[in-house]
Amino acid sequence: MRTDLHRQPVNPLTAVRNLGILAHVDAGKTTVTERFLYFTGATHKRGEVHDGTTVTDFDSQERDRGITIFAAAVSCAWDGYRINLIDTPGHVDFADEVERSLRVLDGAVAVFDAVAGVEPQSESVWRQADRHGVPRIAFVNKLDRVGADLDAAVGSIRERLHPAPLVVQLPIGKEDGFTGVVDLLRMRALVWAGDGDTFEEGPVPEALLEEARRRRRLLEEAVAELHPLALEEFCAESTISAPTLAAALRDLTRTGEGVVVLCGAAYRNRGIEPLLDAVGAYLPSPLDVPAVRGTLRGTEEERAADPSAPFAALVFKVTSTSTGRLTYLRVYSGTIRKGDTVMDAGARRSERISRILRVQADRHAEMDQAVAGDIVAVIGPKAARAGATLCVPEAQLVLEPPTTADPVVSVAVEARRSTDTDRLVSALVRLIEEDPSLVVRTDTETGQTVLSGMGELHLEVAVEKIRRAHGLEVGVGRPQVAYRETVSRGVTGLLYRHVKQDGGSGQFAHVVLDVDPLEAADAAGSVGDQGGGSAVEFVFRSAVVGGRVPQEYVRAVEAGCRDALLEGPLGGHPVTGLRVTLTDGATHPKDSSEMAFRTAGRLALREALRASAMVLLEPVVEVTVTVPDDAVGGVLGDLAARRGRVSGSTARAGTAVITAAVPLAELFGYATRLRSRTQGRGTFTTRPTGYAPAPASVEAR
Repeated sequence: MRTDLHRQPVNPLTAVRNLGILAHVDAGKTTVTERFLYFTGATHKRGEVHDGTTVTDFDSQERDRGITIFAAAVSCAWDGYRINLIDTPGHVDFADEVERSLRVLDGAVAVFDAVAGVEPQSESVWRQADRHGVPRIAFVNKLDRVGADLDAAVGSIRERLHPAPLVVQLPIGKEDGFTGVVDLLRMRALVWAGDGDTFEEGPVPEALLEEARRRRRLLEEAVAELHPLALEEFCAESTISAPTLAAALRDLTRTGEGVVVLCGAAYRNRGIEPLLDAVGAYLPSPLDVPAVRGTLRGTEEERAADPSAPFAALVFKVTSTSTGRLTYLRVYSGTIRKGDTVMDAGARRSERISRILRVQADRHAEMDQAVAGDIVAVIGPKAARAGATLCVPEAQLVLEPPTTADPVVSVAVEARRSTDTDRLVSALVRLIEEDPSLVVRTDTETGQTVLSGMGELHLEVAVEKIRRAHGLEVGVGRPQVAYRETVSRGVTGLLYRHVKQDGGSGQFAHVVLDVDPLEAADAAGSVGDQGGGSAVEFVFRSAVVGGRVPQEYVRAVEAGCRDALLEGPLGGHPVTGLRVTLTDGATHPKDSSEMAFRTAGRLALREALRASAMVLLEPVVEVTVTVPDDAVGGVLGDLAARRGRVSGSTARAGTAVITAAVPLAELFGYATRLRSRTQGRGTFTTRPTGYAPAPASVEAR
């Protein structure tokens, strides 16, 4: 029995839905994905997270930990639609996996816990989707739990995420008595029985009829406020028909002006079929999103989602398996076939496509070709990295790669046996190839190999992957956070002369620099690129008059200053948050060069930083701790001992939710401490908030 209101698609591309499942940890993302696969017939048995039988959490670490770590792609079909779905991680340490996935998606389903509403990581992934302009629908899950409240969850969506929530369903029953929903568009009841494999459609129960009419009226009024055609019909007829309402909801979803809200209980198989219908009805196809934009020989060009256009695809994930190297692609335009030779446009290297696979998590089905709109894996490319553009050699195009956040935590790693050193190096190379958010470097002072990532759990998972996949015994040092240095009081008129003469052409550069904190520069009206609202780390400008320093040398001075920012005077940490002004300089007709001015810029800024008042900055995270009421006092005391600043505390069904800002360095080992203080009942999540000045005790370490 169908619940859809929409017409069957005709053009094959209009039948494609590329979507992700986004949510906070334990909101039910993976369970929703498993139910999608089960009800679409892609699997014949319902996988469960707690049993370790899910399709998308196929990695041994995911099954051991009961969380999603790696984004997994699956495909299924529903009511004439081809759904390419990516189940993304919910833990903040794996936000880079979410970022790479969102870069190639056309839409998303955001899953919320009906008890907790919008949680910290829910908000983070929502903001990530905002940055990518990904249309979303919302699914309020776990309505069968004690304390579940659809209205409270919708209220938190409105208050914390700020879209207009457009609720299209009314629950039938509460908590353990939740049995179905009222479809407010068609004013019909959908009731699931038993294990939820089937549902019955019928009239709205008499007891809910008045409430359903009221909510339908609220939905019509909310849509009429946002959609001109719906407003026109509402004014003329005093109501909005179901087809007009469905069309308006689709338009509002695509523009982001509203978010359609559905509800259910995925674990008990209730609400999944209407959610699948909503995916087809409201989320966009590849033809509905703007054409992808890239650069071609320095000029910007668009490529439409057309199978007959020149081929262009973005690599968003690379994995190594027992069968070889898998390169995951989103095909934006054109068609690719087995045996084709393509160009890695950024690296200027040819790659051959030997096999094309339709992905089902860790299982694959062979395909002869992939067309625009497809998300597939290919075997053959030897060196293409995540973010690379693959295209036809005769029509090359470079697509914008996904952004990668700077790592914040580092550990030293070494092989237990000296004979395994080369194997460890090979394993680390493969690791950072699969996960670009990991960084490996060699400490110049100690000679140690340092692995950096997005959090303690991120590094723990990476090291464990080396141990399991490569059979290596690896020693790990204590985690270290990524500190920064900044200027609290700068210097003015610092003069530096770089003169070098050792036979032949010499080097001469004369520069005068002003250095001041960036906040003061902003207050004075300096202009800097804010990067879409992110903090400006460094601003350089030239105030030289009369052509005393040619423009090409000014650029060289800026490059030298950026070189100097890599190591600050306090502890060799990167320097951020300052403005450098080149106020004067001088050149030599023979000995001046770009190299000389770059060297002068680097050495001058180093000297200026040593003369400035510097401050050490440490990363700070927002910690949300959920604990039983009887453990609140001890947890608050522990957070205070960790230099935490509590910003809020709310009570929720016998538990307290505490929010605090805590330096990241103080959170190592916190999970074990929290479990011991709460008899294993406490949980916490973190979200990066930026950097803050570190106390003198930290600077002295």
